[in-house]
Amino acid sequence: MMTMISPTVLLVLLGLASSVYGATTSDSTPTAAPESPMCSCSPTKFTFVLSLDQTCDNNDIEENTVLIIFSEPHAYISPKHYEKELNVPTWNYISVHAYGKGKLLTGKDETFAVLEATIDNYEKAYRKQWDGLPEDYKLKMANGIVAFEITVTDLQAKKKLSQNRTETERKNIIDSLSGSDDTNEQRIAEFMRKDGIRP
Repeated sequence: MMTMISPTVLLVLLGLASSVYGATTSDSTPTAAPESPMCSCSPTKFTFVLSLDQTCDNNDIEENTVLIIFSEPHAYISPKHYEKELNVPTWNYISVHAYGKGKLLTGKDETFAVLEATIDNYEKAYRKQWDGLPEDYKLKMANGIVAFEITVTDLQAKKKLSQNRTETERKNIIDSLSGSDDTNEQRIAEFMRKDGIRP
């Protein structure tokens, strides 16, 4: 069952659990995230701005409820961590679902704003080169994407962090994942600790 959360809690989850999306915010100021959400938040409104390749079907963006899924971190959990042999592998994860209303951004200035925020987020040094490119070339490149925004109307989150396991088993999992080279596994261990599960 999904758990309802507030925009503020979602921002915390995005910051800690989903850097692959890179979503960051300041009060009502859009900032770039991945391929590419930009995200802004106020006490009453939470909005993502994204882009798709022009080859994608975008007819449904404004006509249907849109869903963005943030699905990291996650980690395989081996039964070797359990006290009893009668067990099977499982998966620990944190997932956030953001539902909302889509709106196509069809203006040149809006599309450029999405592109430039993405550049500033991922490769700020490239911005000088971008600014120096011929306008007709930039417009041609911008015509290859569809920019749109999603105003979030419903936020849901779920976490599965071995809550049903014994303290010993949870300690085994945390110790194992903490020592992993995999970032997802390290972050799941961190979330297990923050969730009040301490070795």
